[in-house]
Amino acid sequence: MDQITFHHDTVLSDVHMLRPNRRHLMTRLNAAGQPVFISNFQLLSDGERRERGDGGNAVKEAEECEDRKEEEETDGEEGGGGVETLLDEDGDLDITRRVKRNLSESSRDLVCPVILKQSHSVPEEEGEEEGEEEDRCCKGIIKIEHTMATTLEDVGKQVWRGAFLLADFVLSQRLLFSGATVLELGAGTGLTSVVTATTARTVYCTDVGVDLLSMCERNVALNRHLMEPAGGDVTVRQLDWLQHDLCTDTEVEFSWTEKEVADLYDNTSLIIAADVCYDDDLTDGLFRTLYRLCSSFQHTCTIFISLEKRMNFTLRHLDVSCEAYDHFRRCLSQLQDLQDGRCSFTVQQLPVDFSQFLLYERIEHLELWKVTSSPLLDPRATSEASDVSPS
Repeated sequence: MDQITFHHDTVLSDVHMLRPNRRHLMTRLNAAGQPVFISNFQLLSDGERRERGDGGNAVKEAEECEDRKEEEETDGEEGGGGVETLLDEDGDLDITRRVKRNLSESSRDLVCPVILKQSHSVPEEEGEEEGEEEDRCCKGIIKIEHTMATTLEDVGKQVWRGAFLLADFVLSQRLLFSGATVLELGAGTGLTSVVTATTARTVYCTDVGVDLLSMCERNVALNRHLMEPAGGDVTVRQLDWLQHDLCTDTEVEFSWTEKEVADLYDNTSLIIAADVCYDDDLTDGLFRTLYRLCSSFQHTCTIFISLEKRMNFTLRHLDVSCEAYDHFRRCLSQLQDLQDGRCSFTVQQLPVDFSQFLLYERIEHLELWKVTSSPLLDPRATSEASDVSPS
């Protein structure tokens, strides 16, 4: 599965493209028939982040730790140990040629399949030793299932740099997120929700599509060891930006309970979204959803949106531009200028010079925006306000 076939509508995240030394292990096929891979992402410790300024040794060690983790399933397959380089008398590499078959034999190559299987039954003594080694090396590793090279409608099944940037921000603002109820919109693989649950009390991880939400649930289960020490909990639920209400139909998978809906409206103080503004219609849906939620809150809510500006040459402008980003900025302006008597919004772009906790390339096109929603306390203004929303 190392070779990926690209079509005219294929999209591949730079997170996967820029990891050439990593082996992406296919674990299964999802309900849509897409190959699902699993990758390990290293969380840097305090000491490793300090050493990043001393030649990047910590990054190298963390990458080596990722390599060891990804090679666990194949370590014993080739007998272990190094491979001795054989040279002939002149010092040239001596290559062992494959023995030719007799002409009477079949012309088809011999097929030697490699069967990958996952086993949970480990001998007790051996399991203890392996567990100690895993704790030493991979205590801070996030395991994420994802797909690669998808169409635009399935990009949520990949991991994007905006999710890493937002996760870094959450980890650098632990006091802000500590004990909070957090809603993530367009969570994708759920990486940022998992990181947020290492400090927040409750995280509602939301997106649309049973296949994608099932992947989120699997990723939450894979990383419970990171969330349990802080007592954080991730609840995966469906939240469609193009629908007005939350789905509470018990027969629909990933629907909300009445208790969860009440908790969401009563206690959500932080909303996060990472790399979700790549399509104008979805961006409009995002801002309408933010307005509907915040106008129903009786408390202040802070929203953090991370994104990556993706510059492209367009025939319309005959120049390099980013139309999706321009539309996002127009929506921000409309939200800030909105006056409906229910709530007010303030918008601020935040610097991205906070500590880096995850291994990725923090390019200059990554941005983080803060939107603060404040309810208007005058009940007369609220009752007289017309039911309007951002266009």
